[in-house]
Amino acid sequence: MNSVSTSHPRRIGIVGAGAVGGHVAARLALAGHQVTLLARGATLEAVRAHGLRYATGGQASQRVEVRAEATPQAMGAQDLVILALKSQALPTVVPTLGPMLAADTPVLTLNNGLPWWYFLVPGQALEGQRLARVDPLGETERAVDISRVLGGTIMTSCHCPEPGVVVHSAGARLALGEPGGGLSERAALWSGVLADAGLGAVASPQIRVDIWLKLLGNICANPLSLLTGVTTDRMIDDPGVRSLFAAMMEECIALGRRLGLTLDTTTEQRMAQTRQLGAIRSSMLQDLEAGRSVELDAILGAPIECAQAVGQPVPRLQEVFALACLRAEGAGLYP
Repeated sequence: MNSVSTSHPRRIGIVGAGAVGGHVAARLALAGHQVTLLARGATLEAVRAHGLRYATGGQASQRVEVRAEATPQAMGAQDLVILALKSQALPTVVPTLGPMLAADTPVLTLNNGLPWWYFLVPGQALEGQRLARVDPLGETERAVDISRVLGGTIMTSCHCPEPGVVVHSAGARLALGEPGGGLSERAALWSGVLADAGLGAVASPQIRVDIWLKLLGNICANPLSLLTGVTTDRMIDDPGVRSLFAAMMEECIALGRRLGLTLDTTTEQRMAQTRQLGAIRSSMLQDLEAGRSVELDAILGAPIECAQAVGQPVPRLQEVFALACLRAEGAGLYP
């Protein structure tokens, strides 16, 4: 196993060169690590020609030198692989990542919603259940053994105004940990590397709880922004939408507790956290406006799948999912 030293440069491959992937790549590259982005199309061309252009804290953008490659073969073996793709892309992309994986390379997942591995570790409700909404044929599960996985969640607001340009506007916390819980040497190592790069990283002994706590915000804000077209502050400040926001969140909290998760929060506390971030355009609203496929299945479909498996009623989640799917289908962005 690696030493816990975080001082020397690491080879870090980031799969997904969008807002979150670009934000993480920029911070790690500025900290001196050997960062390579797996990218395509206009983003690949822009990063190769101009570097990754990164702005944070309201400052002017700076050029950050990172490699950008079109294939895992060109990237080669990495010390860490970070998955920052939309969840719906994982079954297609992850099976191609073999050339990036050395014998002990961990794979850190930073996707929204429930990840494919969430129930593939022993000792919890629904143990062994594959999330059909996330990995319907098991391609991701077969491509990355659960022993490689480090679960992660990132609380940040970023956007890409154009290919190869990332603007970080709010948020600076990243939690990572072992899917089965507890603290490990490799979680301590990589949380240290990411923290030293200014990513606010911490090693979590209960990453499944952290992922569910983030889901509490996404499960409401993302589909409701898809339907309303407004920022999170406007949704929470509107009495009618706030009531629906709270009802959805209550269902998600109750479902998490039914699955055995210790969720030490309330809807009011969680909505207050979201409101403090200000006028946030959710990732799903950004995708809708940019004409990109939306992440409805991992964020809303998979929790509903879990609720059905344990017989937990989630009527508000189901109603909003139906409406959001119809809206996204009409825009040609789902499934």
